[in-house]
Order: sequence, then structure tokens, then C-alpha cells
Amino acid sequence: MGRASPKLAPLMTTDAEIRKALAYPLTGTNFADYGERYEGKVRDNYSRNGKRTIVISDRISAFDRVLGTLPLKGQILNWIAAWWFEKTRHIADNHVISVPDPSVMVATECKPLPVEMVMRAYLTGSTSTSIWVHYQNGSRKFCGHDLADGMKKHQKLPKPILTPSTKAELGEHDVSASKEEILKLSGMPESEFDIAAKMAQDLFAFGQKVCGERGLILVDTKYEFGKTPDGRIVIIDEIHTPDSSRFWFSNSYQARFDAGQDPESFDKEYVRRYLKGQGFMGDGDIPEIPDDVKVEAVKRYIEAVETITGESFPANLDEPIARLKNNLDLC
Repeated sequence: MGRASPKLAPLMTTDAEIRKALAYPLTGTNFADYGERYEGKVRDNYSRNGKRTIVISDRISAFDRVLGTLPLKGQILNWIAAWWFEKTRHIADNHVISVPDPSVMVATECKPLPVEMVMRAYLTGSTSTSIWVHYQNGSRKFCGHDLADGMKKHQKLPKPILTPSTKAELGEHDVSASKEEILKLSGMPESEFDIAAKMAQDLFAFGQKVCGERGLILVDTKYEFGKTPDGRIVIIDEIHTPDSSRFWFSNSYQARFDAGQDPESFDKEYVRRYLKGQGFMGDGDIPEIPDDVKVEAVKRYIEAVETITGESFPANLDEPIARLKNNLDLC
């Protein structure tokens, strides 16, 4: 069955250009004089003078581990995150100040809330923290929500649900839990949890609407929030990117669900599925990801952001470290 996504011009970024970018992925940075550095799974953060400079690397994270790199991935994530941050300012304020480089976002320094707000609209997933794996293993309650018997993988939930999780340290696993459990584990004020939860629910509803208009299903996503120096709670990190969200094509969903098939998707599930096919479920040695898999994954990332925005992704093929130093005035 054909896809429902709007007709777009062929991808502006060709296979040859993606393969060229394989030669110099942005694996990471270490700008010693640019501020206090903190390295996350995907982002390198530099803090000084009340601002955080976030370098979005090409590292790919899944199963709560860094699996390697995908060329241009950081640029793709930064571009679509900046697009969504601008589109959602009427719903929730955010930390963005400027985007001085394809792989960089400069933001207000915020104190992160100790919780990820995960919104889910379907019974799906493949990792140990996913709602489907819990359901498949016999659980009928997930993060405080009761689930009916007899549901199938990829089935739409009666309504979207909030399933918050703790924010694990690098290399550790996030823990999905109910609101009451999160408050106990984190010690965060209930008022702050409730503000962030309401923002997450409103952002997800808006994201579903926008994606629906583009022939897509926003299946699930995670949001992170922080507190500004003046005490406001704002959304930080990223929003509705192929790294933080799962997208399916709406036109083929029902037929594939009825046939017991996986939905057509273009998020990092492609890489997850490849690794699962190699017998990797998050523990032990990480299998090498072949170049052909990397190129196909990047094409899906680009298709995702171009479908959502209706715009062509402006890939920059310059050597990234030199470009970053120039744009961040580090030369």
C-alpha cells in the first residue's frame, strides 16, 4: 500500500553525499576553552556566562547505549529541533537563543528536571523500557496506567498516556515509573512535575496534529524540561526529532496492523531492528553497523524531517571540526 506522506522533491542530499560524510562523522568535540564541558549520549555541552552551547554530534544512542555514528545525523536533529522549538513557542517556552552552526544550538543555561516526560499513543516498542515488552511479559499496568487484556503489538491505546521515567546517568538504564514513584525516586516538587506533565501533554497533542496533516502518526516521544535562572520551567534538549520520537506512515498503518506486520517507520527503529537481527538487545559487545545500513538510516532521518517540515534539509558537507571552530569563533 502506498504511503500517505505528501509528495516531495527527491532528497536534496544524495547517497553519494551521505557516503562522503561517512569519512568525517562528528564523533565528538573537546573545546577546552569554551566553557565547562559535559558529555551526554549524543550532545556535548559547554556552559559559561549563563549560556549553554550544545553541540549535537553524529553519535547514535539506543538501548541506553551509544552505538556508533551516523553521518549528518547531528545536523538533521538540530535542524528539526530548531523548527519544532519555533513552532511550539505558543504552547511551551524553550531554552533556545540561537543556532550559529548546523550542529550547534546556543541556549539559556537551565537546571534539568530529574524526569523525562514520555508520551505514548500506541502499544509498541522493542527495548526493556517499552510498553509493549512489559505487556508481552504479562504486565497489565504500566507507569500507573491499566492496560486491557487481548491487545496486540502496535495497537492504538484508548488515549495517549504519560509514562515518565528517571533520567539515568550515562551508561545506565532509564526507569519508567508512575508519577508517585517518580516523585519518590527523584524528590522533585509535585508542582514542577505537574507543570512539565501538562506541557508534555499539550506538546504531544500539537505534534500529533501537525504530523497528522503531513500523513504521519506521532507514535510516542520524550520531552525534557529545565528550570531557568528566574524559575520558569521550559522545554530543553530536543523536541519531536527522529531520535526522541517514533513516527509511522498513517496511510499504511491499519492494513499492516491487520496483517500483523510492523508499521512503516522512519526513526531510529531501523537501526534498532538491524541490531536486534544481529542478536543484540542492549547488553554485551555492540555489533558493527555496516555503511549501507548507516546510509539507509540517514536517508530515513532526512525523509522524516523533510516530510514533517515540507522543506528540503540543507546538509553541510564541510569538515565539521574546522567548521565548528570557525562558526563558534574558536580559530
